[in-house]
Amino acid sequence: MQFIKPDINIDFTGKRVKGFIFSISLIIISLVSLLFHGGPNYGIDFAGGTLIQVKFTQSVSVENIRNGLSTIGLENSSVQNFGKHGENEFLIRTSTPEMTGEGFSQSIKESLNSSTGFEPEIRRIEMVGPQVGQDLRKQALLAIFYSLLFITIYISGRFEMKWTLSGITAGAMMSAVYFLSAFNVSIPFVITAALAVSLVLFWYLNLKYAMGAIVALIHDIFITIGIFSIFGMEFSLPIIAALLTIIGYSLNDTIIVFDRIRENTTHSRKLSMEKIINRSINETLSRTILTSLTTLIVLFSLFFLGGDIIHDFAFAMITGVMIGTYSSIFVASPILLLTSRE
Repeated sequence: MQFIKPDINIDFTGKRVKGFIFSISLIIISLVSLLFHGGPNYGIDFAGGTLIQVKFTQSVSVENIRNGLSTIGLENSSVQNFGKHGENEFLIRTSTPEMTGEGFSQSIKESLNSSTGFEPEIRRIEMVGPQVGQDLRKQALLAIFYSLLFITIYISGRFEMKWTLSGITAGAMMSAVYFLSAFNVSIPFVITAALAVSLVLFWYLNLKYAMGAIVALIHDIFITIGIFSIFGMEFSLPIIAALLTIIGYSLNDTIIVFDRIRENTTHSRKLSMEKIINRSINETLSRTILTSLTTLIVLFSLFFLGGDIIHDFAFAMITGVMIGTYSSIFVASPILLLTSRE
């Protein structure tokens, strides 16, 4: 299916400065939001605490629910509407884990029945200890970091035949992160430093394809996290799954463009690298747009029809797919162009 005319010739590389300005602006906005909010809005999975979902048969006020919770020592709990309007469901979050046995459920029912006049249905209770939440944060960051490094091995090996060099570099970074984490050094700091050193090494070793791909992936992940921070949305384990999926999707989009660049580099040696990259982007543009549109149709269906449980996951995926499609054209390819001029 040909969505775009095969002879289209949009000057994408000529617009790379505007693309960089747009990307840097998004990154700055995301960074300011994260600093303002003190980091991502961690959910129960990462922050620890207790989550209680209740449902009433009649309409009740949030204030009456809070009054009932205060009678059993949960006065600092967060209460918010959950589900569709009129379903009378609420999510209650406490900052500390509580005992979640039958006695706890019964005390919740009695206190809310007393304050609202209606006995609630306890639909679920989830408890995560603070140490478990901290361990999950650490493992989530490491999962993202290791996935990025393994991607560098694949990209460098496939496009530049530098399997050994990229493998040694990635192995050194993983060893350094493991060694420092064993001494309880802050994992976010360690991973940020490791990624920065990795980018310097990629530049020095002229791993230009890996450089373009990793910069684009870091760009996609950071902006997605920043958008979650801007909207005050919860950062939970399903969002980590979404981020890892976004990494795979964005990488696939980037590889399609890189593969065409490699082919055109072989067949059109007389053309400048800028013209080769621009031609390659135009030649793969139809496939890129079709892939993104079909993916977004599914994701928007999940977002609007999938219910509240999958709502945040679908939102993260929608954001990541759009940012990932953009970055393969305006971030990964221009970075490849810049490093090719070395």
